[in-house]
Amino acid sequence: MTSDDQHFLHVLAGVSSDVRKFSADLADATDKHFESVATSIRETLANSTWLPRSARPSPPPRAVVSASSSYLERAQDWISRNRAITAAIIAFIGTGTFVMYQQKKSYTRKRRARRASNGARTEVVVIAGPPASPITKSLCADLERRGFIVYVVVSSPEEEQQLQGEFAVRPLLLDIANPLDAQYTIERFTNTLLSPHHAFPGASAHRMNFAGLVHVPDLIYTSGPVETIAPEYWSDALNAKVLNTIATTQAFLPVVCQFKSRVVLLTPSIVSSLKPPFHSVQSTIVGALEGFASSLSGELETIGIDMCHIKLGTFDCSGVGTKQTLQSARGGQPHAWPAATRMLYAENYVTQSRIAASRGLFADNGSVAKGSSLRELHNAVFDCLTRKRAQHVWRVGRGSVAYDIVGKWMPSGLVRRMLGIRPGGPAGAVDAEPQLKDSVAWEKVEATG
Repeated sequence: MTSDDQHFLHVLAGVSSDVRKFSADLADATDKHFESVATSIRETLANSTWLPRSARPSPPPRAVVSASSSYLERAQDWISRNRAITAAIIAFIGTGTFVMYQQKKSYTRKRRARRASNGARTEVVVIAGPPASPITKSLCADLERRGFIVYVVVSSPEEEQQLQGEFAVRPLLLDIANPLDAQYTIERFTNTLLSPHHAFPGASAHRMNFAGLVHVPDLIYTSGPVETIAPEYWSDALNAKVLNTIATTQAFLPVVCQFKSRVVLLTPSIVSSLKPPFHSVQSTIVGALEGFASSLSGELETIGIDMCHIKLGTFDCSGVGTKQTLQSARGGQPHAWPAATRMLYAENYVTQSRIAASRGLFADNGSVAKGSSLRELHNAVFDCLTRKRAQHVWRVGRGSVAYDIVGKWMPSGLVRRMLGIRPGGPAGAVDAEPQLKDSVAWEKVEATG
């Protein structure tokens, strides 16, 4: 076969291939067209109203997309487009979960005082506070249960006798007003700690260790305008709550330095943070104690001793008596004020007391606010006494953090308005609607505490 014949055959083969491809494309297009027309006719007939239902063709099946798969695909698309935000969310959730786990683990872990090799108690703690206070009672019972030898400072033989009948603790009669007697009491206490002890006959001797001194606050404060509080009450309150705390600490400082013990000071914090009107006594006393604690903490830190200041919120003390809050207020009522003072201040005083009582801030009578469990306070005091390195300031109890932030960052005028205080003298009437708004505002603040 010549070369011209071969070229002609190649041309015919190419033409036949093009013809086959064209005819296949034409057939596919024709099929698609007829399928589209048939689908259109079926949909028209299925949706028509002039044909009987039995004669209508069934509509073509629709593709079913799973809702869960659709949501998952959307989530995957959003994550792929916002990787930085996704990483931040994961880090925030992971950190929060870890912190909550650590807090729960710390809350539920067993806390027990160290003992001697023969099982005897060796850790001694001294509590200085009103023996009848529910906080004092609960701390005494809890620390004794955890294995401490608990001493409670008393100022009279009557308190000593009462304490011996109520608690499994040891009273320590300390007359601060008589420096010689106080020094003698501290020397006897030190000799008791340094002397060898035997848990039972034949047991090996062991010595005691002074874990720390715990100051429990006196929660009874009067309230009212400054002009209604007598100078004698100011003098008594400062002597009993400030000077007594300072003198007791001074008496125990030689023992604290000798044993490298801790000093723990508990103070109510809500009133001192908000500094509301009509609570000048508590604001003054707690402010003085905070200043003393700050200065003493710096001094003790220079010799390697830690001082812990626990700022308290509200607690439910129903387990050790009647339900109370740590911001107890007792004292003058408007009907006992002079007529001129009552006309000037009574309206705002009553309004503030009512709003604060509904939130459990200043008064315990009729309070509907539930405080934190006393176990939080027990754990905090134990950690202050036993941790190798304890933090200097603790905030424990409902509202201790939230109201501290409110007092520091919110204007004082706004805080007073939330408490129902209206400027302008006796003509500034307070209606029910602002009181309701103030109550709701405080509830939102407490939810963050």
